[in-house]
Amino acid sequence: MRVDLTGKIALVTGAARGIGLAIADRLAREGATVVRTDIIAPDEPNALPLDVTDEAQVDATIAAVIAQHGRLDILVNNAGIGTGPEDRTDIDKVSTAQWNRVLQVDLTGVFLVSRAGAAAMIAQGGGGRIINIASVVGLVPLRLQSAYVAAKAGVANLTKSMALELAKHGILVNAIAPGSTETDAWRNWINDASSEQQTLYTRLLSHIPLGRAAKPEEIAHAALFLAAPASSYITGHVLTVDGGWTAGYSRDF
Repeated sequence: MRVDLTGKIALVTGAARGIGLAIADRLAREGATVVRTDIIAPDEPNALPLDVTDEAQVDATIAAVIAQHGRLDILVNNAGIGTGPEDRTDIDKVSTAQWNRVLQVDLTGVFLVSRAGAAAMIAQGGGGRIINIASVVGLVPLRLQSAYVAAKAGVANLTKSMALELAKHGILVNAIAPGSTETDAWRNWINDASSEQQTLYTRLLSHIPLGRAAKPEEIAHAALFLAAPASSYITGHVLTVDGGWTAGYSRDF
């Protein structure tokens, strides 16, 4: 898929690795000027440090993008944290600190960046795209990660709410719900000793009709589709990219 994004200014959060890196690279390859942000900024031009839970830093970052580039056309809210092997537990054992940490990054962070980004898009006369990275677990919950499930479900419905409110400004808001994706965090989970003991990798793949995890570049392709000028009548949509995970039971039983 080829898309001409020449002249478009994009900001991608959590762009140092994984899905965020793949999305930033793909938008740049199609001609967009991409501002890459992460908790520790990537060592390259147009990169800024950004803690999405820091309201003042979020507002300052959006202001800096407008000051340097004059506008913001595409905002990708990718920054987030998952639930590591050591934190996967039943709801009665989830600590308040763990709950707050996941919700603050994965949901409140999306809100803070979207609020500032939407305000900038409205101020420049409207138009623009906001793309939120949700997860299939926000649509079909999994066990032992209630905070992450709740946060990603919140992202999915926040996306729809923003789409309703921002449509009058010509701002399209959509989300992508990836399934298992081969990021560093995913590999760490799969290769963790406890995961190996539970044969999680084999069990996971048995529920994915395509029989494999996604590549980050495949999620980036979905982001490019939603950012494309031709996708001008799509808003409030959550696009699942999951190899068939949420289509139904793929195993005989």
